[in-house]
Formats: sequence, structure tokens, C-alpha cells
Amino acid sequence: MPDNAETGAIRGPAAPGVVGSEFAEVDVRVDTAANGPRLRLEDVRTGRVRFLDALELETIVWLPEGHLQQLLDPSADRWRESARP
Repeated sequence: MPDNAETGAIRGPAAPGVVGSEFAEVDVRVDTAANGPRLRLEDVRTGRVRFLDALELETIVWLPEGHLQQLLDPSADRWRESARP
């Protein structure tokens, strides 16, 4: 599928690769080994992996802004010893 010139979105089998900022780096890939395609996200720093299917991704898109802000607070889970796998 062609790129979407209006939004800059890439459609098709192209893997985005590493998405990073001064705060985080995440390796983003599309995993097709399960029953259907899903997003494979890997924290480059820790190696922790999470898979998100279409329903989970759509849920993130539809979250009210305040809910997403709560998820972005690293003190809630990320830096606590009890939250480590």
C-alpha cells in the first residue's frame, strides 16, 4: 500500500524501526507469528517486550487525554521494584 501523504503514515510491510526521544527508545515491528498481525514493542534499554493487537491499539487511540497522561507517569509503575518482571 502507498504512503499516506497527508499524515505521513506508512502503510504496508515496512517496519518503522526504532522510535526514540531523549526519554525513551522503542523498537517497533509488526509481528505476524500469532493468529493475526500485532505490534511488537521492545524497550531498547531493558529488552522488555509487549505485543498489542488491533483492539488494544484502537483503545489507546480512543483514550481521553487525561487517561493517557496517567499512563505516561513513570513513577506509577516503571521505576518501582515491585513492577519489574
